[in-house]
Amino acid sequence: MQPIICIGEALIDMICTDKGKTLEAGKHFLKKTGGAPTNVAAAIAALGGRVQLAAKVGHDPFGQQLIHTMQHFGVDTQWMHTSNEHFTTFAFVSLKEDGERDFVFNRGADGYLLEQETHGMLTSDTGIVHFGSATAFLPGPLQQTYRTLLKEAKAKNCFVSFDPNYRHLLFAQQQQSFIHQSLYFLQESNFFKVSDEEAMLLSGCSSVADAANWLANFSNAVFCITLGKEGTLLCYQKQQITIPSIPIEVVDTTGAGDAFVGAVLYQLSCVEKNNMMQLNINNWQEIVINANKAGARTCAYMGAMEAFKHLNSDIFKA
Repeated sequence: MQPIICIGEALIDMICTDKGKTLEAGKHFLKKTGGAPTNVAAAIAALGGRVQLAAKVGHDPFGQQLIHTMQHFGVDTQWMHTSNEHFTTFAFVSLKEDGERDFVFNRGADGYLLEQETHGMLTSDTGIVHFGSATAFLPGPLQQTYRTLLKEAKAKNCFVSFDPNYRHLLFAQQQQSFIHQSLYFLQESNFFKVSDEEAMLLSGCSSVADAANWLANFSNAVFCITLGKEGTLLCYQKQQITIPSIPIEVVDTTGAGDAFVGAVLYQLSCVEKNNMMQLNINNWQEIVINANKAGARTCAYMGAMEAFKHLNSDIFKA
């Protein structure tokens, strides 16, 4: 089984449980372990994969929560650094009466993962490196660390995976910077996953179909566009096929995309390193069918980490 490394933010989501209240008016908050690459790492470990998480948290109780949660799932945390200078990153969110989100982002330690703190992390044995951007494309040391690690991953012939994880509330004033950085990673990836919204944002197209064609011409990667209940569009060497979703009663969609990516990477890690690039469209179709199962399982529970407790590779046999 190939070792996988996930790189990026580890943070605490503080979710207001007072329905329809702003953050100012809300009084009750639910503390959740979060961060897209953190979720992906937990999903991979839950499925039985070998995975490390490279991230930075504060030397505080919330940083310890993140480290201990990852260890509970079986994630290798040797590359999770703690900072004495910066507090663990927090994202506060509530759903207002008009359906819009009230959002405050207190960025801390996650943005300060330094290049020197990842020296020696990637080796010739590393099979897959996953970049789940979100906060990594905001200004800060992590931004340069990301690019350096991408170059190292390519030099060591690692399989590179990328998920842009666009968050409008984070990048409303820096959208062009986000697009520019994402396109660079799309071209360097072997696999990437985008939502339908992200596909249109990055391509500049007004329909998913046009966006898929644009992305197929822009990048040589195998990629997936998640379409919610409509399924997943898989593109392999310009061949496109839509794979249906698994019908379920949705409880919470949080973490479903990360579970999907985690399931893709877990399955790829079961393939010999030299053979990962030799997979055909039928192999990829099976991978995506199973990844849809992982996403569906996650939607059946409240919260990503709670859902991942119920995630295992036996679901692929169903």
